[in-house]
Amino acid sequence: MLQDYHVKPIDKKIAIDIVIQNHYLHRKPPCSISLGLFHNEDIVGVITYGVPPSHTLLKGICGEDESQNVYELNRLWVSDSVPKNGESFFISQSFKFLDKEIIVSFADTSQNHVGIVYQATNWIYTGMSAKFKDPKVRGLEHMHHATYANRMTNKELIDKFGEDNVYFVERPRKHRYIYFNANKRKRKELMKKLKYKQLDYPKIEKQGRMLPPVELGFLPR
Repeated sequence: MLQDYHVKPIDKKIAIDIVIQNHYLHRKPPCSISLGLFHNEDIVGVITYGVPPSHTLLKGICGEDESQNVYELNRLWVSDSVPKNGESFFISQSFKFLDKEIIVSFADTSQNHVGIVYQATNWIYTGMSAKFKDPKVRGLEHMHHATYANRMTNKELIDKFGEDNVYFVERPRKHRYIYFNANKRKRKELMKKLKYKQLDYPKIEKQGRMLPPVELGFLPR
């Protein structure tokens, strides 16, 4: 039963080690806040929040004046031992520990994710991320491009690493979700500032037809 589980902050290094080992990306995320899902004293889940590296995203949600009020939920891992709806419980409990009011997260279409867990916790769906090609540098493929290309133009990147070492890969498009971690008055204020259009939730395909999350009865990890 989920009553036997609780959420509390954990050391960032411990959180990052766990997500690198267990999350499908196997990569260190930007991490400002790290939380663990505990059963007794055992960590059975990790969630990390960080400031998105893209200033375009930061100001693109609710404008420049709210750009410092944004976190990205960038990693979520929950053990298969956790009962049904453990992910939504974990996310809901994690909001209590955040010091920013605008939360963004993405569901990766390359992993056949549509964001069911965000739908279950009442996030706002704002469509797909834009088409984009990410720069890659030979020998640095294990690193996120923002680590070595932050705010650099393609020309600057090529000048730094050499034309033969830089190539571009189309980024998988992702479903974008927004959550306002604020009181009722501030939520209304942020909704008015929201620059993305709120859209209907996408559905997932099962056995050749599209089903709403409630019909499936589970939250895919």
